[in-house]
Amino acid sequence: MKITTWNINGIRAIHKKGFFEYFEREQPDVLCVQETKADISQISPEFHAPPGYEAFYHSCSVKKGYSGVATFTKIKPEATFKSFGIEKFDGEGRVMATDFGEFILFNVYFPNGGMNVGRLQYKLDFYDAFFAFCEQLRKQGRKLVICGDYNTAHYAIDLARPKENVLTSGFMLCERVKLDWLVEKKYHDTFRMFNQEGGNYTWWSQQQLSRPRNVGWRIDYHWVTDDLTSKIINCTQQPAQEGSDHCPVVLEINV
Repeated sequence: MKITTWNINGIRAIHKKGFFEYFEREQPDVLCVQETKADISQISPEFHAPPGYEAFYHSCSVKKGYSGVATFTKIKPEATFKSFGIEKFDGEGRVMATDFGEFILFNVYFPNGGMNVGRLQYKLDFYDAFFAFCEQLRKQGRKLVICGDYNTAHYAIDLARPKENVLTSGFMLCERVKLDWLVEKKYHDTFRMFNQEGGNYTWWSQQQLSRPRNVGWRIDYHWVTDDLTSKIINCTQQPAQEGSDHCPVVLEINV
């Protein structure tokens, strides 16, 4: 099963940049996108989903053109849900879950904490609340794949200029410890199961020609619970794929 995550930075914009052609070429079984920046009512019906895929959208209900996620899947899920029970988080359209029986796949757009102190706290609280919900599911015996834009680089190897960014949201200690907690709780960053090299980034600032110079951050992930690690075949990034300031990350899992 091939599961791809990609922050597309606007679904209406990326449709003009070969979005459906990407599906046709890459043939993911599931593609999870973040930052759709649109309600489904704002998307032309012919662009709701590519041929052969079913689409599940969760759009922001509190601010038009903001946040939002969508999951496109060839494989029909047993169930879907997009709430983890806290309105101040659910209302921003940041989570779509598809239950495939063997595991639950979460497509998540974690908040950006860089706007102000209030949004940084919102981001930290979101991490706590979302993963508390995940821990409840684990206690019920569920296996989890949690992919998306985490808006946090974990280690110094995960961004080009760590020393200059220790006080920048996305690499602040208070954010990185949330990912340390995941490691302690036996969640696994699947890309690092296969690649321990630096220079592997998934987001580049659109300013100062950061992408051609590969001055980037690795903030898009597939994390899985410990009981799925034996089924992970590979996890790769596609930095050559254009269309967004992020690139796709592809997980291959044996189910």
